[in-house]
Amino acid sequence: MGKRTRLTEREEAFVRAQRVARLATADAEGHPTAVPVCYAYDGAQFYSPLDEKPKRIAARHLRRVRNIEARHEATLLIDRYDDDWSRLGYVLVEGRAEVIEPGAPEHARAVELLRVRYVQYRAMNLEEMPVIALSPERVVSWGPALDAPDESQEANASQNDQERQNIWLQPGRGVNFLPLARGRRSVRAFQQRPVPRRALEMMLAAAQWAPSPHGRQPWRFAVLTRNEPKHLLADAMGEEWKRTLAMDGQPEEIIQLRLEKSHERIRTAPAIVLVCLYLEDLDQYPDPDRQHAEEIMAIQSLGAAIQNLLLSAYALGLDCGWMCAPLFCPDTVRAALELDSSLIPHALITVGYAAREPKRRPRRPLDELIVRFD
Repeated sequence: MGKRTRLTEREEAFVRAQRVARLATADAEGHPTAVPVCYAYDGAQFYSPLDEKPKRIAARHLRRVRNIEARHEATLLIDRYDDDWSRLGYVLVEGRAEVIEPGAPEHARAVELLRVRYVQYRAMNLEEMPVIALSPERVVSWGPALDAPDESQEANASQNDQERQNIWLQPGRGVNFLPLARGRRSVRAFQQRPVPRRALEMMLAAAQWAPSPHGRQPWRFAVLTRNEPKHLLADAMGEEWKRTLAMDGQPEEIIQLRLEKSHERIRTAPAIVLVCLYLEDLDQYPDPDRQHAEEIMAIQSLGAAIQNLLLSAYALGLDCGWMCAPLFCPDTVRAALELDSSLIPHALITVGYAAREPKRRPRRPLDELIVRFD
């Protein structure tokens, strides 16, 4: 056990390996409060964000913020429990706390560190939220996990940090892709939280790098975040849906129910990406067979762009739904959104934060999908 103003290498390794801490503060009269927090450490200071998670009061009115502004004192407890008591440990940091306002150089650095450490923060507008900075004045640590740290834990923490940087900051390989592909799910109900423009741009940038025939990128995107265009689109598509459902011989009450659910999905989605096929830049052939194959390649690449978009959204902590309704009424969609006739609407991707865990359909066993493997 020791008392210092800087962390040892072992303590730093332990701190990097943990994902959550407890931040304790007290008001002017000494009444304490403690909350779980995410954090980043730059070797000199700890940073904890006041992020966008739904709260009953504004971030600047949170008790920990008011306490820090009153006393400028805080304690951060980073600990680990395991049923194997040879793997217990904690680092307790006491020091001076400050609330760093947006615009300060230190604020930008803190946001960068937090986004490297927590992939979910890349979809949040941390630039406009204060950050708590804690400068250690007293460090206390204890536990077998620090005296003889779990090497696999340190390796995993280092690997996770490197993978997060590889995904967003470096062009290198080595990303653990399969958990990302398995984790993605289709969501129909979203929280009423806006999706930051930065997150939408990052999703579209991922779609931009999808493979395409001759590198022509035969897709274009229309992004809807305001209520008015979303409502116009839902209303315009409603009559077409109603007509096609009636052609299937479905009862009027079922048609109305399905129509209302589809309307709700579009109107309540915080953001919508309309994915359109764009054939103007494709190679032109004198024979219809090759031209048809060229268009099929374009459609295939459009699916790859959508998949990139979906996976990047999930990596950013967002969820999506994929609606193919525009395929059945492209003229209606174009007219409602005043799009150019060269754009062929193919899909609506609803984007937001899941309101609840969706039910997931089971996947077929892999051996049923592989028809030949020589």
